[in-house]
Amino acid sequence: MTTNPDSTRRVTMRDVARAVDMSPMTVSRALRGDETVNPKTRATIRDKAAELGYVYDTTAQAFRTQKSGFVAVTLPSINNANFAETFRGLTDALAGSGLQLLLGSTGYSVEKEEQLVGQLLTRNPEALILTGGHHTDETRKLLGAARIPVIEIWDLPDAPLGHVVGFSNADAMADTVAHLASKGHRKLAFLGASAVSDWRGAARRDGVIAAAAKLGLPPVTMIDAGQAPVSMRDGAQAVAAIGPSIADFDALVCVSDPVAFGALNACRRLGLDVPGDLAITGFGQFDVAMVSHPRITTVAVHANEIGARAADVLRDVFAGNNAPQVIDVGSEFQPGETS
Repeated sequence: MTTNPDSTRRVTMRDVARAVDMSPMTVSRALRGDETVNPKTRATIRDKAAELGYVYDTTAQAFRTQKSGFVAVTLPSINNANFAETFRGLTDALAGSGLQLLLGSTGYSVEKEEQLVGQLLTRNPEALILTGGHHTDETRKLLGAARIPVIEIWDLPDAPLGHVVGFSNADAMADTVAHLASKGHRKLAFLGASAVSDWRGAARRDGVIAAAAKLGLPPVTMIDAGQAPVSMRDGAQAVAAIGPSIADFDALVCVSDPVAFGALNACRRLGLDVPGDLAITGFGQFDVAMVSHPRITTVAVHANEIGARAADVLRDVFAGNNAPQVIDVGSEFQPGETS
């Protein structure tokens, strides 16, 4: 087995060239997959590079072509199952494309997103995928100056930065409110994060308010569960803090399924029957809603499809189709046993 004669330094392309007795140019072309190099020679060079532990440095190629070979993606959280599913849909759809994904987490903060976008742009991404349609003015300025394709996902913003793949978080709540009203539930409360910390959650809250007003229901009461991301524990603590009087409402509309699950279990500890004393709904069709007993009424979102369709947009853009695309993947109300 051939080894690097100087183990204290990184193996270079010249080391590989010397080992196979070929020019560095031939080695470079072979490692790039250039078909002008004989297949047998390419295989020999790749095998020797692997044996030596050589890692091909794409920096010079990126400088020549002005293409970095990666797409930057921002997600609010990497712990959220739906966002993870979107990333998987994007990854699966781009498999074999030669593009790599560079992921950053914004922590549900538009200020953190601004900082992250600035850092990502220094890496010269070929496109940028942002979760949500709410951004700071500085972020918009940075992206306008970058002149690269931008795709906003998980929302349908009024003023898109470029392409859009998502759904209306506000409209998604209309069927939930209509369902609750049809069951005779009139006095509703919305349980979610502070509005300024979760813009998509705030849109769902606004959707509940608008739908309730349209149906002639009393004003919706807002219950603040704290800063985003709100969790099962936050949902449980918010209900426990209110106590048995939570049943003064007819229904509790929660910003997400985990929050609804926490609220459901807090109601049980208070001796309340769900949905007899209080109906509860969630959002997102998380696994916890499906396995919960009773099964939580929710809204299904097409998380994987959002990622896959974003990949379709990328392919169109890189093929030369720069016309802005707005793709509404929609959402679906899923009645359960808690309402």
